[in-house]
Formats: sequence, C-alpha cells, structure tokens
Amino acid sequence: MVFSSLLFLFRFLPIMLVVYYCTPRRFRNAVLFGGSLVFYAWGEPVYIVLILFSTLVAYCAGLRLSYYQKRENKRGQICSLTIACVVSLLLLGFFKYADFFLRMAGYMAGVEMPQLNLPLPIGISFYTFQTMSYVIDVYRKEVKVQKNFVTFGTYVALFPQLIAGPIIRYQTVEEQMVKRKETIDLFSKGIVRFMIGLGKKVLIANPIGDLFREIAGMGAADLTTVSAWLGVIAFTLQIYFDFSGYSDMAIGLGSMFGFSFPENFKHPYESRSITEFWRRWHISLGTWFKEYVYIPLGGNRKGFGRQILNISIVWLLTGLWHGAYGNFVVWGIYYGILLMIEKLLWKPVFSRLPSFFMHLYTMFFVILGWGIFSWQDMADGTNYFKTLFGMSGTFVNREAMYLLSSYLILLVIAIIGSVSLLRTCINRFFLPEKTMRREVCGMLFVVVVFILSVALLVNSSYNPFLYFRF
Repeated sequence: MVFSSLLFLFRFLPIMLVVYYCTPRRFRNAVLFGGSLVFYAWGEPVYIVLILFSTLVAYCAGLRLSYYQKRENKRGQICSLTIACVVSLLLLGFFKYADFFLRMAGYMAGVEMPQLNLPLPIGISFYTFQTMSYVIDVYRKEVKVQKNFVTFGTYVALFPQLIAGPIIRYQTVEEQMVKRKETIDLFSKGIVRFMIGLGKKVLIANPIGDLFREIAGMGAADLTTVSAWLGVIAFTLQIYFDFSGYSDMAIGLGSMFGFSFPENFKHPYESRSITEFWRRWHISLGTWFKEYVYIPLGGNRKGFGRQILNISIVWLLTGLWHGAYGNFVVWGIYYGILLMIEKLLWKPVFSRLPSFFMHLYTMFFVILGWGIFSWQDMADGTNYFKTLFGMSGTFVNREAMYLLSSYLILLVIAIIGSVSLLRTCINRFFLPEKTMRREVCGMLFVVVVFILSVALLVNSSYNPFLYFRF
C-alpha cells in the first residue's frame, strides 16, 4: 500500500484517523502500532514476522544494556550492543544482499551461482537503521531505555515513515512517543504538507517517470544524444519529486497524529557543491552515516589521510545501502571521489569560482550520478552513457524532438518546482503576510491539488514509488 493510492486515501487513512482520535490518549500508541502492522502486512503479510523480530531484538537489547549499565558491566554492554547490531545486519544482509554476494562469488569463481530471488521486505533498510540507532544511543546513554514494548514497537513500525523514511532516530521522538499533543493547528499543517507531497508524486513525478520509461525502453538504434540527455534529466526530476513528495506525505501524516518529523530534503538542486547537495538530499540518511559510521571512525580528527579513508568507507556503504547491484556501488564510489576532490580543491579553486558556475558544475555531476543510479544493468548503462556523450548513435531525430516538445511544459514546471524561487516570490510579492487572503489561497491550492491527484490516480495504472526497492 502506498500513500498515493486510492485505497490509502479513502479507506486506510480515514479509518486510522477516526479510530485514533476516538481512542483514549493512553491507548493511542497501541492503535498506531496495530494499524502500522496492518499497513505493513497489506503488502507482505509474511514479513510482518521479520519486523516484529527486529523490534523484539532491539527492545531486549535495550533492556539488557540498561541492566548492565546499572551494574557498570562494560563487557555485558558491549556484548548486548554487538549481538543486536549483528543480528540486524545479518537480517538486512540476507534478504537484501544474498543474491548480490552469490553473483559476485560466481563471477570470481567463473561459474553461475543459483539465485535465492527473495522478495525484498518493504522498508527493511529504514527500520533496520532505526533499531540500530536506538540500541547504539542507549549504549551511549543518549536516550533512556524504553520499557514499554508497544511504545517501542510504535516507534519502529510507525506507518507514516516505515517504508521510505525519513530515518528517525529515537532521541528525536523520544518525548513525543509518550507526551505528544495533537492540535488542530498541527493537524491542518499536516494536511497541507501531505497534499503538497501527493501533488509532487502524482502530478509531477509520475508523468515525468513516463518520459523516462519511454526513453529507457528505446533500442540502441532509436536512442539519440538529445533523447539520452532528456531521459537522464527526466529521471533526475522524477526521483526528486517522487522521494521528496513521499517524505512530505510522511511528515504531513506524522503531524496529523501529533508527531514532528525532521525535514529530509531542503531544495537540493539549489546546491553549489556536491558537499552541499548531500547536506540537502536525504538528510536523515546522511545524518545516520555521519553519526554512526563517519564520526566513530574518526571523522576528520585523525589527519587528512584518515578522513579520505573514512569518506571512502561511508560512500561505499551508502551505495550498498541503496541496493544489491553493481551500479549502486559505482554510484557510491562516484560520489566518494567527487567529495574527496572537493576536499582537496575547495579552498584553492572552488571557493574562488562564481556561484552560478558552481551550481552548473554541481548539477552536471548530480545528473550524471542519477544516470549511474538509474541503470541496474551495467552493460545497458554503459551503452546509454556512450550515447549521452555522442560516442554512439545520432545526435537527434524526429522522435527525440517530439518527446521534447510534448514534455517541455512539464519539465519547465518541474525545474521551477524543484527550487525555492517560486515559493519565495509568492510569499514576498503576492501573499507577503498571514492574511485571510493567504489562508484562502492556500486552502484552494490544496483542494485543487487533491482533486487533480485523485483524477489522475483513477485514470492511471502507473504509480510506482522508486525507493520501495531500497
């Protein structure tokens, strides 16, 4: 079940809201926990055992850590932490990476290894990182142990952010899990945020995804340099509106139930460096790797050479986190190299260049990065890049120009919508203050977005979510 589906919009969500607000406050976590398990089980009933097991492992580990901390037993603490993290990573590794390692082993041995072809449990990368962060933070004494299993289970399985983030650390919502206060203002802001995300997903990401699908499905004889660039730009916009739209919906849903989730995107396509881009894109993932991998490895505190090694490790893991295919590993290495180059050249070169040039440089390499990311088949991806840079095929043909003219208006709208310029202009020049006119315009905008989104959902069979597979 996805947020941008008629089933969720008109059945699951209304029922959850009614039951939640009709339930006494002390039982609302139980309602959310039960509802989240139903939400998760709707797509994969078998794997509900997996998320419950992961939750139980982290819950018990937290209790054991608290027990050993009271007795100042360092060895017991390390043992509890290690067991919890190893079990979580083994589960993630088995379901997500077993076939990847079998393929690598077969390639190295020169034989074809049989594949397990296990369906990937939805959201396993997200809830694994959440349970691990909780156990690590209890070990560090940054959060108090949660002794109520239902409350802890609600944190892990909370359906607004279960399947696609943002990755929420327990310390961020520790107080909200037991003392949150639902208000009309928070609920109304949640509705607006959800509708904005729904519009991003249904009105922009899905149609642009159609363009990318059409170009990606072209044969080598039909693909031209212009269509290749059009395709990779389309994917660049699709993945932003798809993922940031889903994050907006998750944050909005959280607000409806009294939670305040951290932002996951801050207009990343406005960035003037690759470093800045990764401070604005999928912020919760970058924060997780920084707090639990980069800094524990030493960060930048042990010399430049060690910093480069730490960056390499983080970006290799970041690539692998996204999927068990070679292109994701290459994508992670690609960004690791770019970030290391920036570390070396920032002061002597990049800091002196005009900001407009730096923005073009950033977007050029970000677009190429999404080109790597989009092709799981490395051979097809290589051929696509050859056409992208004019090393095969023709430069342009009639079909490429037809696609460009057909999608030009949508592409322009998406490009404008991916930056903050339009919103800034509206707030500054047209609706500068919190007046009744502004409230009415905002309400009308939300209603129009909802009606258009529902209309498209009724008539469209293409409604994927790209990060489901991660």
